[in-house]
Amino acid sequence: MNKAKILWVDDEIEFLQPHILFLREKGYDVETATNAEDGLDLLKQTSFDLVLLDEMMPGQDGLTALGEIKKVSPGLPVIMITKSEEESLMEDAIGAQITDYLTKPVNPSQILIAAKKILESRDISQKKITRDYTQEINKITMQLMSHMYPEDWIEMFQKICNWDLELDSVPDEELREILYNQRRECNVEFGKYIEKNYINWVNAEKDDRPTLSHDIIEKFVYPELKEGKKVVFMVIDCMRLDQWMAMEKYFYNYYNIQKDYHFSILPTATPFSRNAIFSGLLPSELERRYPEMWAQGEDDDHSRNRHEGQLMYDQLRLLGLKLRNQPRYTKIISVDEARNLEKNLSSYLDTPLLSIVVNFVDILAHSRSDLPILKQIAPDESSYRSLTCSWFEHSPIYRVFQKLSERKDLTIIVTSDHGSIRCMRGTKVLGDRETSTNLRYKYGRNLKVDNKHAFFIRNPLDGKLPRRNFNINYIVAKEDYYFVYPTNYHKYLSYYRDSFQHGGISLEEMVLPVIRLQPK
Repeated sequence: MNKAKILWVDDEIEFLQPHILFLREKGYDVETATNAEDGLDLLKQTSFDLVLLDEMMPGQDGLTALGEIKKVSPGLPVIMITKSEEESLMEDAIGAQITDYLTKPVNPSQILIAAKKILESRDISQKKITRDYTQEINKITMQLMSHMYPEDWIEMFQKICNWDLELDSVPDEELREILYNQRRECNVEFGKYIEKNYINWVNAEKDDRPTLSHDIIEKFVYPELKEGKKVVFMVIDCMRLDQWMAMEKYFYNYYNIQKDYHFSILPTATPFSRNAIFSGLLPSELERRYPEMWAQGEDDDHSRNRHEGQLMYDQLRLLGLKLRNQPRYTKIISVDEARNLEKNLSSYLDTPLLSIVVNFVDILAHSRSDLPILKQIAPDESSYRSLTCSWFEHSPIYRVFQKLSERKDLTIIVTSDHGSIRCMRGTKVLGDRETSTNLRYKYGRNLKVDNKHAFFIRNPLDGKLPRRNFNINYIVAKEDYYFVYPTNYHKYLSYYRDSFQHGGISLEEMVLPVIRLQPK
């Protein structure tokens, strides 16, 4: 490796020779200048990786020199070395974009640590991540071989998401490939686990199973309302756990954050999971109580999720809650709708409960399949997270959260109805003309698919799913598979490969955060 080059500008440089020799012994190439003018001349002639700059020098002082250095090389890191600890001086230096500062007298070790932090932080971080992750791989592999409980899957998926986010800051393609394979292995075992336990979950009492979609209102929203608190309940459609973890930094300055988790019901699709959230009912119970919602037709957001506000009101009423005013509900699909919410937020808060559904992340997932430019912008999970963060940071929804943080009487509950998974493998499915068109789940008569790739629910009522008629059954894709019909098989196999889909069984689709935000 080439030596990192350091320029040290100090009018008393002769007294710093022990420091310079120490840096050279540690592998750095150090050049010196005794005044700012000579230092600038050297910068114009030679490429440096770091500047150590004395703040108090005859002639041009350090702060003035800093401005000139940034003109010559805007991205060059600068460590200011000063005798003064005045706050105003430090503010001026930081405002002028110093990378770090040290207060005299400095010893050689201080200089070395400061230089290493800037020049070698990426390599040091990468080595640490590689070492730590190698140890973690062994732990996860051993854990997968043991008896797993729902909380174990949540903890494991948290770890995987944390590693994924770590690698965003220290790109390492080899390590990311290892993580991808590890996550795929986890999803293989998770698919087996869900296949074995899901029917028991949906038929068990609350205390004998994990928190599912239809428990969220009763467990997290109802207790707040019962205590007389005002609540804003937001469902960000199709938001994965890793996307929330990437966005969480935007909330630190405004809220105290508590995080819990739930498992999405199957299929992990809006008509099932989001209706379950708002109604507090599993799909077969919903079909029985509201039969018009499950009339024949396609499972799309508009036809099956038009009654969420009423469903939530009915659920709270059945829980015995009497609110002064009927809860308000709004769905945000367009930017104009988001701006309208931001503009009129105070009028929306005239009720004890405001429910908001935000559809952007779901639209993004679907649009990526249809728009080649989006697939180029977000070719993998890392860039997909980044795109989600970019949307949030510049959206009216972020400004809504900032405004809500000013209301100390509010509790904000944020969750997702389901996540999505990057589908990389197609599997052939057979069914009649009445079979539904979804890529990650299907219902219909005489469905046939490889048992290794899908979870069969032959009797809908066993899985608490709508019967629709007496002869249908359901199949739910596992891991990263998607269903393709034999007709034009290769065309659609290629078209939907590497698209983000939902409806199936995976950690990404099923393990979801429930966040409680309390304004600071």
